[in-house]
Amino acid sequence: MPGWSKTWTFFFMFVLMEKLIKDSKAASEYLSHISLDCAVFCFQGGQLKVLLLKSRKRQQWMLPGGFVRQDEDVKDAAHRALKERSGAQKVFLQEFAVFGSPARTKGNKDLFDAHAWLGQRFISIGFYALVNYLSVTLVADHLSEACEWCSVDHLPEMALDHKDILNQALESLRQHLNFKPIGYNLLQEEFTMPELQRLYETILGKKLHRGNFARKILSFNILEKLEEPRKGGAHKSPNLYRFNHENYKAALENGFQQMFN
Repeated sequence: MPGWSKTWTFFFMFVLMEKLIKDSKAASEYLSHISLDCAVFCFQGGQLKVLLLKSRKRQQWMLPGGFVRQDEDVKDAAHRALKERSGAQKVFLQEFAVFGSPARTKGNKDLFDAHAWLGQRFISIGFYALVNYLSVTLVADHLSEACEWCSVDHLPEMALDHKDILNQALESLRQHLNFKPIGYNLLQEEFTMPELQRLYETILGKKLHRGNFARKILSFNILEKLEEPRKGGAHKSPNLYRFNHENYKAALENGFQQMFN
C-alpha cells in the first residue's frame, strides 16, 4: 500500500524533525552535560519531609531540578528551576555535592524519549533547600503528574539516582547543623523549645537530653523569649521563642562548636 507507506514515512520524518528542533533549541539555550537536582526539605507535623515530583512517563518520583542557561549563575539556575517545577521560591539553598557516575540514567532512557538531548550524560550539581512549608504553594509543572511533600522515612520509588542524591543531601544536612541556619528556615516564626529540639532530633535521628539542649541553645543568645506563651491546651502553656536574626548570623560565622554531637 504505497499511500499508507508514504503517509507514515512523512509522519516519522515530522516527529524526527520536531525532536531535532527541540534538541537544537535546548542545546543553544542551556549548558550541555550539566544539570541540577534539589532536595527541598520542610518540617511538618514533627516529620522531616522532602519535595518530590511524580513523572508523567513513569510511576516514579524525582527531585525537582533542571538545567543551567548559557548566561546564568548556577545558584540562580537552581532557584529558577525550583520555582518553575514546584512553585518554591525565596528558599535557603546550599550546594552539597556533584554527581557524575556514567550510569546515572541507565535503565531510565524512556524518561527522555521526547528529547535525544536529554538522553546524553549529565553531571548533576546537588543542592539542598530549606523552607517553611506554609510559605510554599506547590505547583506541579507540565512534566509532572504530582508535586507533594513526602516523609524522608517513607519514601516512594524514585527514578534515576535521586534516592542516592537525597541520602547524601540528608547526610550533608546533619553535618551542617553546627554552622547553617537550619532551624531558622524550617520552623515557624514563633516556636517552642520542644519543637526546636524535635527538629534537631528528627534530622540527627537520635534523642537529645532536654535540659542540655535548652541550656546549650540558649547560651548562644540566638533566641528571643516572647512575653506571651502559646495559648490553648490542657497543660501549662509553653513558652514561645523566635530567632534573633542578627545574633543567629553572628553565631553561624563562628559555628556552634559541635553542639549537636
